[in-house]
Amino acid sequence: MNMPNERLKWLMLYAAVALIACGQTLAANPPDADQKGPVFLKEPTNRIDFSNSTGAEIECKSSGNPMPEIIWIRSDGTAVGDVPGLRQISSDGKLVFPPFRAEDYRQEVHAQVYACLARNQFGSIISRDVNVRAVVHQFYQTRVIDEFVLRGNSATLKCLVPSFVADFIDVEGWIDEEGVEIQRPLPDDSIDGKYLVLPSGELHIREVGPEDGYKSYQCRTKHRLTGETRLSATKGRLVITEPVGSVSPQLSGNGNQEHITLTRVPKMGSVTLMCPAQAYPVPFFRWYKFIEGTTRKQAVVLNDRVKQVSGTLIIKDAVVEDSGKYLCVVNNSVGGESVETVLTVTAPLSAKIDPPTQTVDFGRPAVFTCQYTGNPIKTVSWMKDGKAIGHSEPVLRIESVKKEDKGMYQCFVRNDQESAEASAELKLGGRFDPPVIRQAFQEETMEPGPSVFLKCVAGGNPTPEISWELDGKKIANNDRYQVGQYVTVNGDVVSYLNITSVHANDGGLYKCIAKSKVGVAEHSAKLNVYGLPYIRQMEKKAIVAGETLIVTCPVAGYPIDSIVWERDNRALPINRKQKVFPNGTLIIENVERNSDQATYTCVAKNQEGYSARGSLEVQVMVPPHVLPFNFGSEIFNMGDALSITCVVLKGDLPLQIHFTLNGEPVETGVNGFTVMQLNKRTSYLNVDALEAKHRGSYSCVAQNQAGRAIYSADLQVNVPPRWILEPTDKAFAQGSDAKVECKADGFPKPQVTWKKAVGDTPGEYKDLKKSDNIRVEEGTLHVDNIQKTNEGYYLCEAINGIGSGLSAVIMISVQAPPEFTEKLRNQTARRGEPAVLQCEAKGEKPIGILWNMNNMRLDPKNDNRYTIREEILSTGVMSSLSIKRTERSDSALFTCVATNAFGSDDASINMIVQEVPEMPYALKVLDKSGRSVQLSWAQPYDGNSPLDRYIIEFKRSRASWTEIDRVIVPGHTTEAQVQKLSPATTYNIRIVAENAIGTSQSSEAVTIITAEEAPSGKPQNIKVEPVNQTTMRVTWKPPPRTEWNGEILGYYVGYKLSNTNSSYVFETINFITEEGKEHNLELQNLRVYTQYSVVIQAFNKIGAGPLSEEEKQFTAEGTPSQPPSDTACTTLTSQTIRVGWVSPPLESANGVIKTYKVVYAPSDEWYDETKRHYKKTASSDTVLHGLKKYTNYTMQVLATTAGGDGVRSVPIHCQTEPDVPEAPTDVKALVMGNAAILVSWRPPAQPNGIITQYTVYSKAEGAETETKTQKVPHYQMSFEATELEKNKPYEFWVTASTTIGEGQQSKSIVAMPSDQVPAKIASFDDTFTATFKEDAKMPCLAVGAPQPEITWKIKGVEFSANDRMRLLPDGSLLIKSVNRQDAGDYSCHAENSIAKDSITHKLIVLAPPQSPHVTLSATTTDALTVKLKPHEGDTAPLHGYTLHYKPEFGEWETSEVSVDSQKHNIESLLCGSRYQVYATGFNNIGAGEASDILNTRTKGQKPKLPEKPRFIEVSSNSVSLHFKAWKDGGCPMSHFVVESKKRDQIEWNQISNNVKPDNNYVVLDLEPATWYNLRITAHNSAGFTVAEYDFATLTVTGGTIAPLDDGTGQGNVHTRIRLPAWMPEWLDLNFMVPLIATVVVVAVGICVVCVALSRRRADDMRGGQKDVYYDVVYNQTMGPGATLDKRRPDLRDELGYIAPPNRKLPPVPGSNYNTCDRIKRGRGGLRSNHSTWDPRRPNLYEELKAPPVPMHGNHYGHAHGTAECHYRHPGMEDEICPYATFHLLGFREEMDPTKAMNFQTFPHQNGHAGPVPGHAGTMLPPGHPGHVHSRSGSQSMPRANRYQRKNSQGGQSSIYTPAPEYDDPANCAEEDQYRRYTRVNSQGGSLYSGPGPEYDDPANCAPEEDQYGSQYGGPYGQPYDHYGSRGSMGRRSIGSARNPGNGSPEPPPPPPRNHDMSNSSFNDSKESNEISEAECDRDHGPRGNYGAVKRSPQPKDQRTTEEMRKLIERNETGPKQLQLQQANGAGFTAYDTMAV
Repeated sequence: MNMPNERLKWLMLYAAVALIACGQTLAANPPDADQKGPVFLKEPTNRIDFSNSTGAEIECKSSGNPMPEIIWIRSDGTAVGDVPGLRQISSDGKLVFPPFRAEDYRQEVHAQVYACLARNQFGSIISRDVNVRAVVHQFYQTRVIDEFVLRGNSATLKCLVPSFVADFIDVEGWIDEEGVEIQRPLPDDSIDGKYLVLPSGELHIREVGPEDGYKSYQCRTKHRLTGETRLSATKGRLVITEPVGSVSPQLSGNGNQEHITLTRVPKMGSVTLMCPAQAYPVPFFRWYKFIEGTTRKQAVVLNDRVKQVSGTLIIKDAVVEDSGKYLCVVNNSVGGESVETVLTVTAPLSAKIDPPTQTVDFGRPAVFTCQYTGNPIKTVSWMKDGKAIGHSEPVLRIESVKKEDKGMYQCFVRNDQESAEASAELKLGGRFDPPVIRQAFQEETMEPGPSVFLKCVAGGNPTPEISWELDGKKIANNDRYQVGQYVTVNGDVVSYLNITSVHANDGGLYKCIAKSKVGVAEHSAKLNVYGLPYIRQMEKKAIVAGETLIVTCPVAGYPIDSIVWERDNRALPINRKQKVFPNGTLIIENVERNSDQATYTCVAKNQEGYSARGSLEVQVMVPPHVLPFNFGSEIFNMGDALSITCVVLKGDLPLQIHFTLNGEPVETGVNGFTVMQLNKRTSYLNVDALEAKHRGSYSCVAQNQAGRAIYSADLQVNVPPRWILEPTDKAFAQGSDAKVECKADGFPKPQVTWKKAVGDTPGEYKDLKKSDNIRVEEGTLHVDNIQKTNEGYYLCEAINGIGSGLSAVIMISVQAPPEFTEKLRNQTARRGEPAVLQCEAKGEKPIGILWNMNNMRLDPKNDNRYTIREEILSTGVMSSLSIKRTERSDSALFTCVATNAFGSDDASINMIVQEVPEMPYALKVLDKSGRSVQLSWAQPYDGNSPLDRYIIEFKRSRASWTEIDRVIVPGHTTEAQVQKLSPATTYNIRIVAENAIGTSQSSEAVTIITAEEAPSGKPQNIKVEPVNQTTMRVTWKPPPRTEWNGEILGYYVGYKLSNTNSSYVFETINFITEEGKEHNLELQNLRVYTQYSVVIQAFNKIGAGPLSEEEKQFTAEGTPSQPPSDTACTTLTSQTIRVGWVSPPLESANGVIKTYKVVYAPSDEWYDETKRHYKKTASSDTVLHGLKKYTNYTMQVLATTAGGDGVRSVPIHCQTEPDVPEAPTDVKALVMGNAAILVSWRPPAQPNGIITQYTVYSKAEGAETETKTQKVPHYQMSFEATELEKNKPYEFWVTASTTIGEGQQSKSIVAMPSDQVPAKIASFDDTFTATFKEDAKMPCLAVGAPQPEITWKIKGVEFSANDRMRLLPDGSLLIKSVNRQDAGDYSCHAENSIAKDSITHKLIVLAPPQSPHVTLSATTTDALTVKLKPHEGDTAPLHGYTLHYKPEFGEWETSEVSVDSQKHNIESLLCGSRYQVYATGFNNIGAGEASDILNTRTKGQKPKLPEKPRFIEVSSNSVSLHFKAWKDGGCPMSHFVVESKKRDQIEWNQISNNVKPDNNYVVLDLEPATWYNLRITAHNSAGFTVAEYDFATLTVTGGTIAPLDDGTGQGNVHTRIRLPAWMPEWLDLNFMVPLIATVVVVAVGICVVCVALSRRRADDMRGGQKDVYYDVVYNQTMGPGATLDKRRPDLRDELGYIAPPNRKLPPVPGSNYNTCDRIKRGRGGLRSNHSTWDPRRPNLYEELKAPPVPMHGNHYGHAHGTAECHYRHPGMEDEICPYATFHLLGFREEMDPTKAMNFQTFPHQNGHAGPVPGHAGTMLPPGHPGHVHSRSGSQSMPRANRYQRKNSQGGQSSIYTPAPEYDDPANCAEEDQYRRYTRVNSQGGSLYSGPGPEYDDPANCAPEEDQYGSQYGGPYGQPYDHYGSRGSMGRRSIGSARNPGNGSPEPPPPPPRNHDMSNSSFNDSKESNEISEAECDRDHGPRGNYGAVKRSPQPKDQRTTEEMRKLIERNETGPKQLQLQQANGAGFTAYDTMAV
């Protein structure tokens, strides 16, 4: 039966959990400034009326964080849902009522009160009530009924509207029978007429007469919702009654009953108060208003706002103060009547809560104040989170804020018509957690004696305090009870209760209570101690009557059987109010003193019958109760007496009684109060004479121990008005702001009004009209800008209904001097028309007025055009000045001066006589562009009227002035811009001026031509299509013609790699004039399968137009340029190998890789293409099956795209696994004696591994004996079986074994030991392969007894021993140093007396192939086709050919040709150039002998001269050269060099050394009428052609001059040298010099031929065995000591002459030129004479195969190295000359160019020039494209072990020995294995015995790409500083970006478009004529790669245009600075790149 106690526990638990949750919530969500509850942004209005035909949308918007949810609810709080077709809620929260049919009307939807609810996690708010009312369109009629009226009275006709539409109908007006409309009066209209439409819609007709009875009236109404207007269905009329005698006032419809009307009107609306009474005589109406709260009334003051029409009171612009009760009193001579009307002026309700948001700490008070306005206010209510809280006061106070108090609070104010709300949010401040019990003791039962420890742990913020109770009584520390507590680290409080040696009496309900300022938590549990019952002492309990008593009996002891309560020995309960519970709890409800005050006894018993008793005394206290009192309905007046008696009816004594006034205590003797205590329960308050201060709320307060009671009543005291500030007379100056104060007080507060006397004397007053300058504020009269009209008497009156009120009359006077309202004004008049000027002066009269004109007195007598008149006005005087005809001189300042007794004033009139402006002049063009022109002009006379505007008229020159465009310009400017013109167009322009009067004449026209502009249109129809892998074709059409803006000259076509940030590379295309023809351009040398972006812009002479949109396109797919990487193979089995690889880099794929091909073959068959196998796969690995066992395989992998097969990977090698071998191929058993047999065998055909041993099996035939085995080493091919039985057959067989196991057995053979041993050969027929020059041994092992004789036959011929062949003791034949002739059959014969035997061996000699046959098949301009045949009768295997070829002045190139190819094309050759070709064969032994050298040349010739008239066009100071007239000879022209000089000068002036072949060129700055010589050098790859022309410039007038006479009377090209008269004619030097030179040349030629023939006989350079081909290292007669030490610093000094840094050399051949080319070529002329280079030629000086034989005799050159070189072989002139300085580089690319030095050849020694290596010094000068594969010195060999080659001269072997720096093969991993050889000279003198000590650093063997990154040092830096442009197209350009040693400068980017290189400093710099001798070794080929010119035969050694483009696209060619390097070997860089 512990249910109540259990319930209590559960409630406590719930409370604790709730508090914890609350605390956690607050902790997790601290107050955040960003988060807030909902607030309405747009609240719906109170009333929504709508028609069913229109529907309605009600919007409700709110804000908050998080965003609130919008819910629509009804007035009862239930949510609103959708009603299909009638009501729906949109997604944005609107409540939507769609239009509906009348039959669908539903009252619960369309006539409902709604509200909008907004809520989020912080609370909810509800909007004001929304009264929705739908009006169904239904038929209605209005009616007018007849009105009965006594004649003379006023009548009111009403428009009767049906009630169901009355709220929406307004009366607009009335119409009489004649159709005359009577409308509502406007605010300022007079209402004194006969008819008046009242604000409420009635028609008021004043003073009705008989004639009014004949008229009828209709009302016109308008529906507010639908806008429909209609007339009333009936017409009403007045029924006029003639009075019979006198009639007292009668009220319409009511008889004489009391008449009260309720009227409501909105604020600022108009209100009509009717007083419908009739009488005869016509009554007098008077209106009164009751003073609020009293029965006193005062007359209604009529003014402009409050008017009375007959008996009707009309109030306009009603204010709230007009509300109240009005009384209309109607009187006539017969009687009277009255009508009461209650008027309520409504003001819109609004509310506001202060503060709108407040954050309050827990337990602190919170106050919200609702501030509201509006009228009337019926109720104030409060809601929290959308729920009413039952509070109706304006102030809401929460004394102690708790958690549940946070949220949204709303104040609602309401009346019957509308409502308003305001919301505010209460947030909880700070962080707090109510206390919570975290750990507590449990109920426990125990024996007495031991100590007890009870523990409670509580937490919270702030930290709570814990107290302990036992049965509701607080436990304090004593000797047995100890309470202690402490705070843990985490803030929890631990409290404990210790009870020492517990007794039975200690049992009971223990409770721990945790308390803080933010809450309380508690826990209780029983402690049961075995023992007898015990009841602790209970204290007296006092309780207030009416409350509930709850008490629990404090019982100890255990177990307890029962607990009962007794009173007067009666067990409870004894009535309904008492309840007793088994746990000892007693409850008495609504206690009363009489019945419940007593002593109660608690009795506890146990089962043994022991009991204990305890008593509780209950005292019931009664609180006081005050008898209500009041002051009645009367309002006390001042001086009245007051007494209040306060009686306390109930309550315990003693009582304290006192009074308060407005909350302040009332004391006797203070402020006239007297307070008396009449008895213990009564007190008395008295005031003898009331004053204003006694007004307020009186309260009687009674208090005793039980409580406090209070009762209050309000006292009002009327006080009549009294002056605070009484007004007095005032005088003000006119125009000042007047202020007169009038203040009074009283109760009710007096109303202060001002009135003005009617007329000039006081007496009758009228209300002040409200106007802008007169106002009354709080009793003070303000008159702003006071005027004479405001003068007069004024009355101030203060009335509050108490007494007669106060009034005061004052005089306000205004003093006014004359005044003009307008001080200055402008007046205009048109010229020739009359004008009137008027001045009006106000002020005290009399006033005199005079006129001045420009400050001079104006007298009309002097000019009859002027007339003056004056007019006296009520306020002053008006003066008028008239002018008959205005003229330009009348433009003047007229002044009128007014004077009176108080002062004077003047006013001015600025007279302006206006006319049309004059025409603008001086129209000029300031500036012009393509689309606009800037004009200026002079401003004309404006005609005294401001120029409104200028009109610029313009037209195209061919149009007429009727077709013009106009530009309007403001009149204040004299400059303007005419825009929107078309470029390159002629316009006529003129201008006119315009003012308000009219328009001027046009100015003179000017003619302009607009400038051209860059095109504004983009090219159209752009298409980009791939042509092949590196070419795309772009086609397009011109922009629209209107967007050319001039004449288009051409297009810039730009292209770049797509998706990169690089800039476009542009090419220029000339414009095609044919109409509609497409332009096209092929972009070449692009990357394979790469997407390019192409843009095009048109250009004219002004500039380029806009870029077109990007067009993107891919080039065609190519083949992969890199092989698959990381190729690797893994042997899986003896017949399978796995091959894996990684795809090539994406950028090198050049397409989409479709498949991979694996090429594989056994390594020893790899050379044979036919034996290679191919396997295709799409994956990155594959397994090769079916391979030979234990075989080396070679494999390559390549990738395939749609473009074809890519580059193959480097071969890799794998060996298949070994397996068991096959059986030995043959076995012999030879009888050796009677007990021995020799078994021999041949190895297996497929050993499938390394044979480890053979096993010989033997078995006696036919016997059951076991098989014997014998292991034999793998190198032994025979076995002697011994200890055999004679004449017994034995069976033998053999097996071979590898590491895998034993193989198959051979065939069995049977032999029988015997005494007779015939001759037998144990060896087998075999084929032996011997390598050329190696030893060979052929076995012949024989048995026999007697010993057999062994003989050999070679190719059928008996063998006889010699030096190379001999017979060995074992019968074998040894051949030393095998040669080709040794190949053939060798047979061995063994014979004894018993038998003979023979075997035959075949010997194959492996030798290098013999020289093949090479024949020329065909030639083109850039290719040679050769046929290759092997040497007849050559038995050596041939794996392929190596084709060697070189241009006349180039290096050897090689190309490998397969053995099957009968023809081979050598492509990419130079046009018109000589070539040498030879071939070698190769096999796996090495390379064979070289074929004869084939000398040939490609097709094409040097340029051909044009006809002079087609080439040269002369003018007076220039000459035009038409280079297209030159013919290229089949090889495309590269460039021209142009030089000129005056005819009588010797020195040539170089004009340009790089004129492009397609251009015309103009030589400028020539003198008129002067003869000139012109020299043109035309270059192509086949050579150059020099042409000289003479011409005379024209005279200044364009005439020609006479030709020069050369002595023969004929003009000649060359000027003759004049001789003295005494010398004969034939001694002319022009004749003699060539003659002598010819003789000398012929003589020298004969000598050269003789020497050559003798030398050829002496040592034929091509005689001897052709085992080797001729190399480039020749014998040097200098001997070993002549080797140069390049490391010596003083080398340069010892070498003799070195060219100075900047020696000027004329760049072209002629009589006085001096260059290295002349040295080299003799009379052959220069190959090239300017500092460009041919990117196709890797080097200018190429090696020669057969060295030329120099002439005997010393021919030393003199003067700057101009030695002539004479050679016997034509075509070999480009040999190095004596004393020619040149650069020397090492043998090959491996050599470090930074260490290269300048070498100089020495004079020929011993009478002849030693053969010099043809390329030994051919180092390129800076600016040349790197040093490209120089192959002399260590010629690359096609195979590793190429055969030794013999020197052609000595016939001795020139052994290939490794070079010193390559002792460690790892040093040059980058170089292929064939390059590690050099030649040792046969004569002991080693010119190049390897690269030499200089190059012993392995680091020099850098990869090819990096080997030439450095520059060449020395004195050769200076001559190149001034060459601004250096073509640098080599693969390894000097100073390339990959070389860090020189700061890695980069060359500048190419010109943006096809920049004419002639514009660069390279061509036209002043220094370009100066070419130093150090530049002699430059390659003088064509400078650029122009289209058809073919690429170098070695494309990898130079940069093609394509590679240049790639460099540009990779930004690898940036600007390079020409750097002068120091002497440490660093060089300088090329400065510019060529145009791409």
